[in-house]
Amino acid sequence: MQNSDAMALSAALLAAAGGLTQRIHEGVVARGFEGLRPAHGFAFARLAPDGATVTDLAAHLGMTKQAASQLVDELVRKGYAERRPHPADARARLVMLTESGWACTRAAEAAAADAVRAWVDVLGESEVRALGDRLLRIAPGGPVRPAW
Repeated sequence: MQNSDAMALSAALLAAAGGLTQRIHEGVVARGFEGLRPAHGFAFARLAPDGATVTDLAAHLGMTKQAASQLVDELVRKGYAERRPHPADARARLVMLTESGWACTRAAEAAAADAVRAWVDVLGESEVRALGDRLLRIAPGGPVRPAW
């Protein structure tokens, strides 16, 4: 692949990811969740399964512990998260989503489905499924982070 082709592909993937992030954010806001930024959604993605410590969240988001702590403070103030004692480490606190945080997460899932349906309208369902399969082959896991 030529350098110019690789740059064009990179730009297209970044534009698609940025557009998807923006559509999910707009969908969350349209569903009544205000005062959030897309970066909060990336934090919710790490907190949703079983909670996380601030240190875990910082590593997931690629930020300092101080910045992650400030982000958590903001989510707690807005009622989307709460700090609880860590069940395995008395020195640590576990950050968990509240019911409002879970409701926001469900709104983000619905917004993501709406955004992907728009891709289906353009490419067709089989092409979108194939795209998903191919992307999972080259990016199988790891933290999903905002582009700072």
